[in-house]
Amino acid sequence: MAKLTLDDLRKMREQKQQQLEKRDPGNKDAQIIVGMGTCGIAAGAKETFGTIIEELDARGITNVLVRQTGCMGLCSHEPTVEVVVPDMPVVIYGDVNTEVAKQIVADHIVNKKLIDARILQKPSADIIG
Repeated sequence: MAKLTLDDLRKMREQKQQQLEKRDPGNKDAQIIVGMGTCGIAAGAKETFGTIIEELDARGITNVLVRQTGCMGLCSHEPTVEVVVPDMPVVIYGDVNTEVAKQIVADHIVNKKLIDARILQKPSADIIG
């Protein structure tokens, strides 16, 4: 095994710090929650989760906490993704493949626009206002 240099160790530390920063909820104002029950994983939730992380990284978006949860009870529409953004209704999107995951980042997170065709649950209009 090759010996590590001081520069190698500094790079490793920086990479780990960046990974930890992504998981710190203290500096985030939005959340994307991916259903990772067995039904979600079987339907591709791990790929969906990875794509969301990659899209946020590619766009330099750091104010969004991405986390996982268990089954959301919407097994026939897995993978499911809940999105919580300030001043927008909390919604759950269904059948979220990698393309829809990219669309969630682009439309919902960046442009603050709901993706109506993929929404499974959202509050009724009289609750929002």
